[in-house]
Amino acid sequence: MNKYKSLAMNTIIFAVGSFGSKILVLFLTRLYTSNISPADSSTKELLEITLNFLLPIFTLSISSATMRYGLDKEYNKKQVYTGSFVVCTAGLVSLFIISPLFKLISFLNYMDGYLFLLLLYVCASAFRDLNSQFIRAKQMLKLYSFDGILTTLTLFIFNIIFISALNMGVRGFMLASILSDSLSALFLFFAGKAYKYLNIKSFDAELTKIMLKFALPVIPTTIMWTITGFSDRLFIRYMHSDTAVLGEAAAGIYGYASKVPNLILMVSTIFYQAWNMSAITENNSEDKSDFYKTVYNAYQAMLYIATAYLIAFVKPITAIFVDSGNYSEYGDVYLYTPILAISVLLISLNQFLSSIYTATCHTKNSAWTSLSACVANIVLNVILIPKMGIQGAAIATLISYLVCYILRIIDTRRIIYFKVNHIDFILNMFVLLVMSYAIIAQPKLKIFYLLCGLIFATAYNFQPIIMTVKKLLKRH
Repeated sequence: MNKYKSLAMNTIIFAVGSFGSKILVLFLTRLYTSNISPADSSTKELLEITLNFLLPIFTLSISSATMRYGLDKEYNKKQVYTGSFVVCTAGLVSLFIISPLFKLISFLNYMDGYLFLLLLYVCASAFRDLNSQFIRAKQMLKLYSFDGILTTLTLFIFNIIFISALNMGVRGFMLASILSDSLSALFLFFAGKAYKYLNIKSFDAELTKIMLKFALPVIPTTIMWTITGFSDRLFIRYMHSDTAVLGEAAAGIYGYASKVPNLILMVSTIFYQAWNMSAITENNSEDKSDFYKTVYNAYQAMLYIATAYLIAFVKPITAIFVDSGNYSEYGDVYLYTPILAISVLLISLNQFLSSIYTATCHTKNSAWTSLSACVANIVLNVILIPKMGIQGAAIATLISYLVCYILRIIDTRRIIYFKVNHIDFILNMFVLLVMSYAIIAQPKLKIFYLLCGLIFATAYNFQPIIMTVKKLLKRH
């Protein structure tokens, strides 16, 4: 099987296991907006982001090394998994020890009443992530995909029980997430026979050091992306403005405005999971530059088309996933989605480029490029949010991800060179921004702008997709 078909088959396997489940998660957004107020939704969002902040710090991002070195045939899988398990467990124990200090930090007051649940949430997510990455390293992709379906179904059921039936609000969301992740971690541990690879006698200090050397730069990378999302909500929630509407409710609205673009992120993440494995396994191939060029061109072409259609139909799509019946404030969510949709496109391109850092073990480069996005986001939030409110946060996010993309497209091609057409990027970004303007400003020629944007995005980006399909159809 050629590398293109292998990538396509892995993507299909991930898609079968993830697409339906991820759509189900999006429909949970409707459940949340029906039962949780915008102010409480802001708290829920902040707790989720805090999880993403604490997870890499107290697990030392060891799960990223678990897949990287587990896939490498030069390393013993027992030593890889045991070392990862020991590091993960030690980190979580330290989290429980220092957690009382969180109460001393004033801006973390949203944790009041949720701290113990948050700690359990981190533990459940950490072990689920560790086991799922190890299953990927064993290339048990069907099991990995099945777990994705199973986990989402349990999450959906628990949310209905705790939020809809028992009306437990944010606490119900936390309990549902903890139980779902815990069941997933146990399922993968036993069904994937990870327990056979856990033996303290197999602990190899030298290999663990090598894995930590790889994983440690991933920590600031993950944290920077988390801060980029975290700062938006904090600034909207706590900043004061005489011209823009800010506060807890506004932060909740911004959180849900970012949910609809996740339709794009959902698809790109499915592809990224498969692509990341291909990037690692093909790292030493002679024609990897052509492989990267072909896949990247088709990937960005699909992203441009998907983003254009999402922006054009953003209002009816948002109405499907966000219920404004009980809380009328959610009715304006769609106005902030177009800019965030373009931001998600840039996140997806940045993910693709980060696979080069993973495959070649240049994780430090991933860290400093992420830092640039984080700094840009914070500075722009301070400038734009008081003047433009929620839309200012969206614009700050877009620009910060653009900064990261520019740095990575230059830096990664020094490591693995592949041809990129920058004119394509500029033209597509311009068209998407014009379409976003049509949704936000509602000009008289709105329909004309949107129609022209759709025609351009589809016609201009069609050829790279066809070329990749032809590569897939080749026998050799």
